[in-house]
Amino acid sequence: MMNQLTKRNTSRRASENTLAIILAGGSGTRLKSLTQWHSKPAIPFGGKFRTIDFPLSNCINSDIRKISILTQYKSHSLNAHIQKGWSFLRPELGEFIDCIPAQQRIKDSWYQGTADAVYQNLDIIREQKPNYVVVLAGDHVYKMDYREMILDHINNNADMTVACLEVPKAEATQFGVMTIDQNNLITRFTEKPANPETVPGNPAVSMASMGIYVFSTEFLYEKLVADAKDEFSSHDFGKDIIPASMGKARISAFPFKDSRTGKKGYWRDVGTIDSYYEANMDLVKVTPQLNLYDDNWPVWTYQEQLPPAKFIFNYDNRRGMAVDSMVSGGCIISGALVERSLLSNKVRINSYSRVSDSIILPDVEIGRNCIIQNCIIDQGCHIPSGTSIGVNLIQDAERFHVSSGGVVLVSKQMLGQEYCDVA
Repeated sequence: MMNQLTKRNTSRRASENTLAIILAGGSGTRLKSLTQWHSKPAIPFGGKFRTIDFPLSNCINSDIRKISILTQYKSHSLNAHIQKGWSFLRPELGEFIDCIPAQQRIKDSWYQGTADAVYQNLDIIREQKPNYVVVLAGDHVYKMDYREMILDHINNNADMTVACLEVPKAEATQFGVMTIDQNNLITRFTEKPANPETVPGNPAVSMASMGIYVFSTEFLYEKLVADAKDEFSSHDFGKDIIPASMGKARISAFPFKDSRTGKKGYWRDVGTIDSYYEANMDLVKVTPQLNLYDDNWPVWTYQEQLPPAKFIFNYDNRRGMAVDSMVSGGCIISGALVERSLLSNKVRINSYSRVSDSIILPDVEIGRNCIIQNCIIDQGCHIPSGTSIGVNLIQDAERFHVSSGGVVLVSKQMLGQEYCDVA
């Protein structure tokens, strides 16, 4: 009992002395028109959330209440979301969530890389005097108790700790890949290698960085200042900071596991159309890998005050119903069939239409007699009656974006409809 009590007290003190920095400035070009007016962390996910809600919720649930969000590209909707939904912390108790735009505070350039983004805000970090700094991405979907990682960092007497998980070797070319010893210390690190090293005894998988870092603060200061002076650096944590620290510091790996099952944890980078689609579609399965119904680890967000979803008409050829689907507030399914799909807020689907295996973002209206399948319909679209999308990909590609996985992305611009930003 005393060991558990000591662990809890150590964890609480560590969290109170930790500053979380969320990198939320990526332009997100691989998400095509979904990021034409939004930064990646502001993209809707799971019906009523934004992707940034996941790292923010992880922070709050991990008792980390000093959080700086570094923004750069198209940050209006993200700022509005944070202001509306995340203003409940108590500044008088030292709690805050601050959105910090790129301001050229230290040099005459915008953020040049992940490390440079943090470096340009060193004065703000120093004001808080944290013992530890947790650096997070704003566009990853997962649930993680950062307290466990911070305690692991402390127990290993590490200068830096990198969260990691096993991924198939074929996918590891998109990640930083590491080799670790029996003490979980990183002995080699390569960013996006063409031929990734594999885990000893398992040639099918590699150990990949999740882009989640814990730093001892003085070590972070030292490395960022040195990196800023290196004219040949790309000023990135994965490409520069970690490789330059190999053999010169204690860099620890933290294998990410579900704290209750001990199995590999759920984590998704939703930075492409196909990965975004697959992560959303997983939620409508009978037993999704990401449990949004866990009362012990809630995902917080701002949600508009809306009436419940409504399903109307009950005739043989005109029945409003949804099966194997998630339907958010304010939706009306009027004599239409929805199968294996995820509907965001304020979606209306009119009679005799069928929507299957699709993600419908907020404020979309689908007319009568439509067939929508394997699609992502961007927010604000009005799909004219009689439209079929996802049935003939060759024809779809002439008007819309068709991903390598066969997912059809439809936006207002593609439909010739004027865009109106919805924060």
